[in-house]
Amino acid sequence: MTYEAGAVPEDWPVADFDPVRQLRVIAAVTPGARIHERVIDAPFAAVWEVAADLERMPQWLSDIRSVRYRGTEALVVGHSRLRARFDVENSSGWCLMRSRFLLGGMAARPEEEGTRFAVLGALRIPLAGLVEPLLGPIVSRTEPRSARRFEALVRAR
Repeated sequence: MTYEAGAVPEDWPVADFDPVRQLRVIAAVTPGARIHERVIDAPFAAVWEVAADLERMPQWLSDIRSVRYRGTEALVVGHSRLRARFDVENSSGWCLMRSRFLLGGMAARPEEEGTRFAVLGALRIPLAGLVEPLLGPIVSRTEPRSARRFEALVRAR
């Protein structure tokens, strides 16, 4: 059987993932990626309003000093003064940020208890999977603090 280019057969299986599941897939196929999820007791609109405002990220992510976001690009400066220019995909419930050496992402979906919110971080370097065990303990200590700060911003909006 042959098909036209771009045509999808009617009986072809389709996998339609919500944004959080999409982020999980990216984490699963990215060596050394870390993903942190939690359910926030707030409506989706309130959670995503804070998440989508990338220039407010330094208020909840402690390793970021500033973010300048314009359209599909962001310039992120860390407290160490290192800078990274990111290509950004930002839509309702989904944000993926890619720089030369870093990958970051956020995703959200409504749930009965509130909103599931996920954050992804990864190095985009050769052997990133070998570096992650060294950085993992540091990141694990900062994740709960970042999550508390994020939730406080959601409640304060």
